Amino acid sequence: MTATASPPVTLPVPDLSGEALAALTAEVAATAEQHDRSGEIPTAGIAAAHRAGVLTATVAARHGGPDVSPVDALRILVALGEGDPSVALLAANTLQAHRGQAAVAHWPEATYAEVLRRSAARPTLINAVRAEPELGAPARGGLPATVARRTPEGWSLTGHKAYATGGAALAHHVVWVVADEPGGDPSSPRVGHLLVPGDASGITWLDTWDHLGLRASNTHDVVYDDVTVPADAFVEIPRGPGGVYTDPAAAAGPASFGHPALYVGVARAARAAFVRYARERVPAALGRPIAETDRIRTVAGEIDALITQAETLLYGAVLRTDLDPRHYSLLKVRIADSVVEAVQTAVAALGNPALTRHQPFERHLRDVLCVRVHPPQADAALLGAGRHLLSTTTSPRETDTR
Repeated sequence: MTATASPPVTLPVPDLSGEALAALTAEVAATAEQHDRSGEIPTAGIAAAHRAGVLTATVAARHGGPDVSPVDALRILVALGEGDPSVALLAANTLQAHRGQAAVAHWPEATYAEVLRRSAARPTLINAVRAEPELGAPARGGLPATVARRTPEGWSLTGHKAYATGGAALAHHVVWVVADEPGGDPSSPRVGHLLVPGDASGITWLDTWDHLGLRASNTHDVVYDDVTVPADAFVEIPRGPGGVYTDPAAAAGPASFGHPALYVGVARAARAAFVRYARERVPAALGRPIAETDRIRTVAGEIDALITQAETLLYGAVLRTDLDPRHYSLLKVRIADSVVEAVQTAVAALGNPALTRHQPFERHLRDVLCVRVHPPQADAALLGAGRHLLSTTTSPRETDTR
């Protein structure tokens, strides 16, 4: 498929100054606790992100978008994650979809042009809907049970998906399927994604999301019952060497750090809350803020070091284009370790006040723990890197030609 000859719309160029991102963080944060408690879609935060122009920040220039740099895309997600990580997760998935379309125009021209027209007018969320109740996350291997059956009119989609972040707020589902088509090989079917409008007939949401963290992300189950889409809505995923299908999420790359970025934002929110609490807390026996004690100062320094480490790995990763995919995966693991430890350090130092719902620390802790569920997960990343390292006949130093 080729790109459109001329952009159907001109999308806003977001203000990515430090001041503008800080203001966006504050606006999104204003309703974060409310939506965490209710579990409802964070409409106010999504609307704020839309007004700021950040939901379409990665749309290609040839499509009328600002095409922000990879570093700026991460800065957006850090800022949103610091305000409300549920909003940031919805944004990260949408930005990833636009970034993928910018790299290779997979979507039919008319379909993507309509997405951009809607995006200019209102929040238009997109997500890849891939996990299934029986299979789990596709990064662990296997093929979906969800089927796209070829019909004279196009495709008929049937299946049950799990962890479909965005829920009924999604404007478009990018559904992972196997193709059932005339002349196809049942033992080796085509695998790909089906582009499905969120308001298509035959979509039923199951309210299964009652999670520890990111409670407002609406990561529910969804059932597709004979959902009809056009013939050009199927986008095949190429098979790897030997004709074997490998899930793209099984290994990280420079474009896959959107999810870690939002959790760096969560750690930053916990750091800000720690500073505020330490300055305001004056125990009667102490007679001065706990921020003036060496113990709390040392804890603050440790939190700051962990977040600085995570940010350095995050932004450094997208600037490196020469790393082996295994090393990108390892960087994601270390970012996750750093942000979780940063929040846990704050909570451990403050004790009971950090575990009450009258303070934001317990929410930040619940949210940051979700960083570990995004693929590739730690055990898979470490095993893959270790297996490769121990099976190679030459040392990494000998093969480094830089």
